Amino acid sequence: MHNKRSFFERLTGAVRLEDEQITEEPTPSSQTSSRLGAFEEEEEGQLTVDVYQTPSEIVIKTMVAGVKPEDLDVTITRDSVTIRGKREEDRTLVGDDYIHRELYWGSFSRVIPLPEEIDVEESEAVEKYGLLILRLPKIDKHRLTKLKVKGQ
Repeated sequence: MHNKRSFFERLTGAVRLEDEQITEEPTPSSQTSSRLGAFEEEEEGQLTVDVYQTPSEIVIKTMVAGVKPEDLDVTITRDSVTIRGKREEDRTLVGDDYIHRELYWGSFSRVIPLPEEIDVEESEAVEKYGLLILRLPKIDKHRLTKLKVKGQ
């Protein structure tokens, strides 16, 4: 007897394992991929960020509570910032011990395109009490510098 699929199952394409019928002899890899679908690889979380600018710099703030500063990877180019890391879960509890779970555990990343070019060499990152703050000085394209002409 086949039960009607729930709204969630129809929306996501999920299949109940007890209802799954295999019509041909599956290979181990095809059986795994048919059950896991898009969830074969560990999914990466996306950081939430605040990005604002002052006349001289772009500032990015994000919460990285529970992540050691040495476990953060911040990559900066002149026009984007990438923040990666991993929040490790305390494995002393098992799933049945939880009453409610909302915290995200695992790998995360975020690529933030910047509205203006920045000075990569003068940029700084500071983590304090779980808040990561990136200060990215803007490149002043309108700044004039006079060069001294040397005679030879």
